[in-house]
Amino acid sequence: MRGRLINDRLIDDRLIHARPINDARQHLIVALDVSSAVAARKIVAAVGDSASTYKVGMQLYTAEGPQIVRELVAPGRRIFLDLKNHDIPNTVASAIREAAKLGVSMLTVHASGGSKMLRAAVDAAASVNPELMVLGVTVLTSMDENDLEETGARRKVLDQVLRLAELAIRSGCQGIVTSARETAQVRSCLGHKFAIPRRRLRAHRSPDRGGETGGAIVK
Repeated sequence: MRGRLINDRLIDDRLIHARPINDARQHLIVALDVSSAVAARKIVAAVGDSASTYKVGMQLYTAEGPQIVRELVAPGRRIFLDLKNHDIPNTVASAIREAAKLGVSMLTVHASGGSKMLRAAVDAAASVNPELMVLGVTVLTSMDENDLEETGARRKVLDQVLRLAELAIRSGCQGIVTSARETAQVRSCLGHKFAIPRRRLRAHRSPDRGGETGGAIVK
């Protein structure tokens, strides 16, 4: 991705030249956390020109398949495909190539899949679209130290986030996903030369670590 850091945000050069830097649409990702194309279209229509990037997660993608992504991309919208891929490297690479062909702008893979899987994902994305951003998911916001211990990771959440974030960046990911509570420490330890989708807003209050509510993601 060709871009620059502005106020701690990685911004695509094409977006900078296309509209003013203070345009909030550059920083909003509207979450389409619904179960049908009809419901997704209603959200897009309601948002109108207030945002140009939408997140499609497992719920909508499982219900409607890749066609909903094609439909959303067609008018020039940017799509964050948040499927959190996690499998053997060859399988993940194949899935990422197919996602890239859909025209998405960002996608996610689990950093806990390891460096081989992460590098395979990054290489696969670049082979189709060099500007496609691969984000490494660190620790799910629903997890605490007890959950980590169940998986064999006997460390504090922040320590695990930093470990996986460093692994993702070292493996070529252009950004990471973590709770807002860990963002400042990640920046302090690892710098600013990668993207972090920041405050997450959902329609219903969540018990997750980040305390996320509302209906969009601010980058």
